[in-house]
Amino acid sequence: MSTTRQHPPGDLGREPDEAGAASPVPAERQWRTLSLAQAGGIVPTARDFARQALHDWGWLPASTADRRAAAEDVLLVVSELVTNACLHAEGPEEIRIGRTPKGLRVEVVDRGTGQPAPRTPHRAGRPGGHGMFIVQRLCLDWGVLRTPDAPGKTVWAELAAPA
Repeated sequence: MSTTRQHPPGDLGREPDEAGAASPVPAERQWRTLSLAQAGGIVPTARDFARQALHDWGWLPASTADRRAAAEDVLLVVSELVTNACLHAEGPEEIRIGRTPKGLRVEVVDRGTGQPAPRTPHRAGRPGGHGMFIVQRLCLDWGVLRTPDAPGKTVWAELAAPA
């Protein structure tokens, strides 16, 4: 698990903006973006957005228990990242979900200055504080991207595609 890193070449990083500063995005990469800045019911809105993307990309309806579990993991990670932005980072600004044949990347952009981390030691019986522990357990990797001299951050998580 990494907590801060830049997108390495070939990673599921963000699409380049129209200025073309980054290299072209491979054709198999697809992104969905939703602004949450003015949204009401932010967590359900983000989950509905993710669920629709999973439907459009063929993850849902799931044909097997493993595929259903993979889709449920994505929805749980979306809920945890968006909830953390609501509770600890002045609210989420945007959610992005990127897909390649090998997996998904969920990115939640917020204006907060904090650094998310799993609660250590993890205490299963205590309420609250489990969000990043859940993300860490369900994801292949996760981390935080910051833009120098800009407020906020992007918290990202990568999940494997179902077999």
